[in-house]
Formats: sequence, C-alpha cells, structure tokens
Amino acid sequence: MSSSGRAVTCRRPDPIPLKSAQQQLNQGKGDLLLETIVGEYQKVAKDFDVVIIEGLVPDRTEAYIARLNVEVARNLGSDVILVSTPRACTAREIDEELDFSARLFAAPSDPDVIAVILNKVGEPEKSGMALDHQPGHQSPTIDYRESCSVFRSKRFHLLAQIPWQPQLLAPRVSDVARELKVDVLHEGQMQSRRIQRVSVCARTIRNMTDTLKPGTLMVTPGDREDIVVTTAVAALNGVPLAGLMLTGGMLPDERVIELCRRALGTGLPVLSSNTNTYETAHMLANLSATIPIDDPERVEQAMESVATRIDTGWLQEHLKVQRQNRLSPPAFRYRLSERARAADKRIVLPEGSEPRTVQAAIICHQRNLARCVLIGNPGEIQSVANSQGVELPDDLEILDPQSVRDRYIAPMVELRKHKGLTHDQAEAMLEDNVVLGTMMVAMDEADGLVSGAIHTTANTVRPALQLIKTHDGAKVVSSVFFMLLPQQVLVYGDCAINPDPNAEELADIAIQSAESAEAFGIEPVVAMISYSTGESGTGVDVDKVREATRIARERRPDLLIDGPLQYDAAAIESVGRAKAPDSKVAGKATVFVFPDLNTGNTTYKAVQRSANVVSVGPMLQGLRKPVNDLSRGALVEDIVFTIALTAVQARQVENAGVA
Repeated sequence: MSSSGRAVTCRRPDPIPLKSAQQQLNQGKGDLLLETIVGEYQKVAKDFDVVIIEGLVPDRTEAYIARLNVEVARNLGSDVILVSTPRACTAREIDEELDFSARLFAAPSDPDVIAVILNKVGEPEKSGMALDHQPGHQSPTIDYRESCSVFRSKRFHLLAQIPWQPQLLAPRVSDVARELKVDVLHEGQMQSRRIQRVSVCARTIRNMTDTLKPGTLMVTPGDREDIVVTTAVAALNGVPLAGLMLTGGMLPDERVIELCRRALGTGLPVLSSNTNTYETAHMLANLSATIPIDDPERVEQAMESVATRIDTGWLQEHLKVQRQNRLSPPAFRYRLSERARAADKRIVLPEGSEPRTVQAAIICHQRNLARCVLIGNPGEIQSVANSQGVELPDDLEILDPQSVRDRYIAPMVELRKHKGLTHDQAEAMLEDNVVLGTMMVAMDEADGLVSGAIHTTANTVRPALQLIKTHDGAKVVSSVFFMLLPQQVLVYGDCAINPDPNAEELADIAIQSAESAEAFGIEPVVAMISYSTGESGTGVDVDKVREATRIARERRPDLLIDGPLQYDAAAIESVGRAKAPDSKVAGKATVFVFPDLNTGNTTYKAVQRSANVVSVGPMLQGLRKPVNDLSRGALVEDIVFTIALTAVQARQVENAGVA
C-alpha cells in the first residue's frame, strides 16, 4: 500500500481464510463474501491513495479461484496487474499464458489488465524432493521486453522483472511446525532460525559431516541416535543448524537425550513427525511458498526486493489518469449497512406476521441495521418464526395493534380535519396496520416505515401522502430504484409514482434522485432520458425533457445534469462521445431520470429481468419522513436492504431538518 508521502499508520486487514471463503461460496453467500472484502478494503482506502490487493493464485483443482479474482477486481473498481513466473517457458509460451489469463477479464464490465510483473526470473528447475534455498545455478534469462509480443506491441506494460532470490523462500522452523502440524520437542530459536536446505540423513557419521552446514534442517529417523548425537556435536561447535526433525514417531533413548542436552541450550529446535522419513521429506519439499503474515522480516525483504525493481515512473503516470468513481454492488451494500448502523433508527414494519418480514427483522436486529418494530399479534408472529425455523430475539420489539389503536384516533382526526375526517372513520382506517404504522411515523414515534410484501404500492403510499406529507422543499413525491449492475450501482427515477410529470416536476425528480444517489455514496451524474439526444429531435415529449434540464440546472448549478440524452448515449462512453461529444454526462451517467412512468417502469423491469440485476426499491423521495414500498415478490435480503435504506433516509431527513 502507498500513502503518497502521507504519514499514516494503518493496520493491514487480516486475510480471509480460504476455507471460510469456500464455505461462504458453497452456501451461496458469494455476495456476503464480496461485501466483507469490500468492507476490509474501505477501512484501508480512506487513508491511502493506492491500495494493492493480492489475488488468489489460480489453481486447476479450484476452478472458482480465477473467477473470484475477476469479481473482486470488478467490485473494487481496480486495474489488474498479472504476475507470472516464466520458468523455462519460451517467449511464445509466455505470450500464450498471459493472453489466456487476460481473457478471464475480457468481459465489457470487467477491469482492465494494464501490466505484467514477471516473478522468479531465472528460477532453476526443481529436482525430485530437493528443498534448497541456497543460491546456485540459475536458468538463463531472455530479454522478455523484446522477445514477448505482448510487451513489444504495448498490449501490456512490463512493470517489473523480479529475479529468482532463494533466500526469500527460506521459512522459519516455526512455520514448518505450524504447516505440517508436527510436535515440537524443543522450541529453541524456532521463531528465528530459517531453513536454507533440508538434509535427509541415514548415513554413517563420516559420510554426513558435509551436510552439517548453517541453515540445514537435519531429517532422520528418531532411532538413529548416532545422527542425533552428531547433530548435537555440530551445534555445540557453533554451527547454526536450522533444526533437527525426528521421523517415524520415534525418540532416542533417554540417556542419549541427556547426553545431547547441552546442545539444546544453543537454541537448536527439535521437531518430531509421526510419518516416515520419505513422507516427511515429501511434505517438506512441498511446503507453501507463501510468506506468513507474522514473518515481518521476510515480508520486508520481499517488499524491498520488488519495490526497487518496479517501473515507478510509468506507474505514477498511469495513476494520474482521472477515473470516474464507480460504486459496485458489494460496496453499495457495505456502505448502506455501515450508514444504517450509524443511523440507529426505529423502523416500523406493519406486515409483522408476514414470514419474509419476520426473517428480515431478525437479520436487521442481528446486524444492528435498525431497531425494527413488528406490528401484529405476538402469538401469530411467534408461530410464524417457529414455522420458519428462526428464533425471535427477546429484545426485538413486537407491537400488538389491538392494544394501541385507540390512542391514534384523535391525532389522526386532527391531522385530517381539513378533509372532514370523523372519529369513526379514523377508527375504521386504523384497522389497517399500514395506516397505524404511518401514524406512528407521523407522530415521531418511529423514524420510518417499510411495507408492500403483501400490500400494493397504493396501500403503502396513500397513507403516507395523507398523514406524513411532503417536506417544504419538494414539489412532488417520487421514487428511485438502486440498480445493482455487475460493475456499478445506478439510480433510476421515477419508476413507480408519477405517471406523466410536467417539466418542473421532472426537474424536481432529477434533483431528488441526485440527492438520493449522493446520500448513498454514488457520485451523482444525472442524465435526463429521452428518445432524442441534444438538439437532434423535436416534439412535445423531448421539449419537456429539455425544459426540465434547464430548470434543474438553474436550481442546482452545482450538479452535473444534461439532457435530453438517449439511454445508450448516457450509459455507454463510446456512444456518448459520438452523439454528445461536448457533454460531461454522456457515457458517464449514474442517475437516469425517465420522462414518464411508462418509460421508467418498463426500463427498470427490462434491465432487472433480462440482465438478472438486483434492484433495491422503490425508495420514496420528498416525504417529511421515509416510507418505502416493497415488491410483492421481494426476497428476505431485499427487505433487509430496504429497511437499511429507510434508516439511512431517516438520518438524512433528520440532518437536513426537513422533518
């Protein structure tokens, strides 16, 4: 990681164990895994200009690894640098390998492969089960920059060539003990002694003396007491051996151990393996080359070795290129969860006995996303929880509507007296739990409401318009959907409320949608969508969009707003350059404002269903306090995120002072 000269200290995130990642993927929780990865990244990224994310090494036996690397890079919006080991490959073979690896990132929504690092250049061929980290004969190297067509043609930049450095592979004795899970008979200096070579020894003393060198791990059957004694003598003579590994689960006689005790005082580590000598040697030869996170010495050496060979000039020039910030779906979910937790809002759920709603409330409670209130008969809600196999937390609030309805009658009559609402009418209306929940929000007893799993949009929205009403700055109540596309999250508005807004209302929807995007961490770049781009078309519909764009710009000159734009001109950079070359929005839009409900609703459903995109919403805009509708086909996770959205909205309304 680089902080560009800023004196910032930051704890590196702990790596996610591979087994944990595999478990989540097997359970269909890939989204949660990516959300966790993005969360760890966000903790670091706020303090640094550049963050390096180490991908998983592709493995033919684990086909998901390569795709997971692509997903991580895409969702972090990162460029990709391939790391390859030339081994004894020809230049043509390296070209083919890099071309294949780059094609994994070839989809339009995938990140760009910008450069290559060639690692372990000159690495000698490994023979048998040898484990030798001493400098020796290296393979001849070639001029890859000129020999490989991928570098010669400038397809990829050769960012660095890291030579084979065997000393960087030398593990500590403690690393071996941990990885092979062998017994430690004497710890000695196992945390600092490094294994430069392994000597599997079953020879006579005079034929083994040449192997007793600094950094050697002696491997011998536990009953070869002559070799054990000879190793002890070498240690007493000042030879800093890496250690002694006894195999076969056997130990020397106690008298021999006592004879060698002084040698243990030199710091000589002694390990014991239950496997035979051949199996132990095989395991040692196949030790992981990964540097443990608790080995700062080797980490620093490796970092220094790589850093001094990186083409930093090219990298700095590349990093100067301005990029549009794109919020990926996992990043959106992570930020949403973090902001909801910080908001700590009380959200009422009128459909309290609906099975998905019960599960969502429990999840929100467990994740601290909101303080949910389930409205419904407590016994019925408990029965639903039992049938779903979930447990209701003791402190999850359940409100029995029968016990509280009466106290909302008079306040409701007061709110609707200008419409002539009577006591009996209010009492009848409050039989509907959505109306009851809306009154709780209107009276500031709850911060927001989520409904719609078993009610229509009208059932949810009408009470809100009657009892909560719009805030002073809103000319209309509208809605947005957050469209979780593979590479980024877009905002679509209005796709649920206003059938045919006029130019002034459309301008208001655009401003509201931009503010909603910004509230959830999406940089607002607003495209006013029409069937025509720029000045190319005429007609009542396109003139409305043109006028709405003018009004919105006039009211909010600080926002990037342009229109009319066709959808492809707004969304695709190449089309935007061709159709609207002078536009700062074309090809970069993150907020799409549709001219009418027919266009908006059709487009959002087409994208959602055809591209298998998750959409969160509709989220209502313009009310004094947030009320949000659900699709009747909503999944549990959809309800969870809508509750979180509502909590964040409530915090936004509170901060803006519009409630």
